[in-house]
Amino acid sequence: MNFQKHLIDSRESVRSALVALEQLSTDAVLFVVDERRRLLGALTDGDIRRAIINGCDFHDPLTAFARPNPWVLRQGLDQLDEIIALRKRNVEIFPVINESGEVINVVNLRMRKSYLPVDALILAGGRGERLRPLTDTHPKPMLPVGDKPIIEYAIDRLKEYGIDDVWIALRYLPEQITGFLKDGSEKGIRIQYIHENEPLGTAGALSMVNEFVHDTVLMMNSDLLTNIDFEDFYLFFKNNGPDMAVACIPYQVNIPYAVMETADNYIRGFREKPTYTHYSNAGIYLMRKEVAEKVPHNQAFDATSLMEQLIREGKSVMSYPLIGYWLDIGSHDDYRKAQQEYARIKW
Repeated sequence: MNFQKHLIDSRESVRSALVALEQLSTDAVLFVVDERRRLLGALTDGDIRRAIINGCDFHDPLTAFARPNPWVLRQGLDQLDEIIALRKRNVEIFPVINESGEVINVVNLRMRKSYLPVDALILAGGRGERLRPLTDTHPKPMLPVGDKPIIEYAIDRLKEYGIDDVWIALRYLPEQITGFLKDGSEKGIRIQYIHENEPLGTAGALSMVNEFVHDTVLMMNSDLLTNIDFEDFYLFFKNNGPDMAVACIPYQVNIPYAVMETADNYIRGFREKPTYTHYSNAGIYLMRKEVAEKVPHNQAFDATSLMEQLIREGKSVMSYPLIGYWLDIGSHDDYRKAQQEYARIKW
């Protein structure tokens, strides 16, 4: 969404505001800003009608018609509980302002599922050896699944949940990814790139981000096809308070025989053809910003090593059962499966 269509300069005329509101149709709300894009108020057709009834005329400045102090999202703050409450009341369009009061985005919950106070790091530097020869000329994240490359599914999913500060770690054929996604403005997000001179493992790129915007960081692999509910994942992280949460997928093992339960070589009982459920790392993590700072700078370091370090230090690491679709596109079989299933995923 081009959020600037919801902004109007306070020096514009009331007629210009009415034209802009008409063009916005069912999303008809404007945010009046000054020359530095600092928020001055909100404006709807109803606000203009009420102002005219109260004595304003078309020659008055827009600030005379606008509602001052509309509800806003403040960059870097966790206001998710308020967003959920507003969503239940069908209040769906509001501005995001920075510390200077400047509007940096407009959130439309008719077009997004949420707006999470989270930064994202996407790991997209791998060579994709198991997908050769496809990856001889294209980086794995740029292989198409249906009508768009794999990495675009991740970008679109993050955007849908309002995660609009994104870093992407690159190494192999980086120009194809940067040339496609650019600075993210076409998607209505902000993308910065990290260039790995040497492979940094599954967590080393965290050390290359100079300054995260938010206190919570989401890290994920770029070769995943998933409809994970990022809001539910974040609420799990927020409400349970771990230092790090790891999304996990269930893996079931079916034993085709009766299993004996033993103690000291004595048989205590039987379980007939049991099914055991284990959980595997899904390659999606939420962590406090301070956890990312523990990663050694510009060195190969894996997410499992980071988890082990946290556990040794007495920090809390929790597993989050991922409910929904998940596929790691690591092999030709996985890639074929993605092509067959992507259209049936409930996004």
